[in-house]
Amino acid sequence: MQKNSKILRQTRIRAKVKVNVNRPRLSVYRSNKYIYAQVIDDVNSKTVVGLSEKALTKKAKTKTENAKELGIAIAKKAIQKKVENVVFDKGSYKYHGRVKALAEGAREGGLKF
Repeated sequence: MQKNSKILRQTRIRAKVKVNVNRPRLSVYRSNKYIYAQVIDDVNSKTVVGLSEKALTKKAKTKTENAKELGIAIAKKAIQKKVENVVFDKGSYKYHGRVKALAEGAREGGLKF
């Protein structure tokens, strides 16, 4: 039951996000150990920028702080590629904890969503 509800939630979110075809999608994947983020252009089916927590040079004390640093880093890389407006795709995860911290970090870094 839990896996089915996760897939349904992810499909529902993805359907709402794909309505905005003129903006790339900031997709989040969260594992138990790391968090990953990538900016995806769905029109051309290309990843514009991809980054993981493993690529961060300075590690914070907690996973949530690392997620915020990742959000700031992905925003800087996306702005270098001339992407400022994105749609946030949280996938099947709740907007809470590390996912929320990543989104707030991306907003601090200059992305608009």
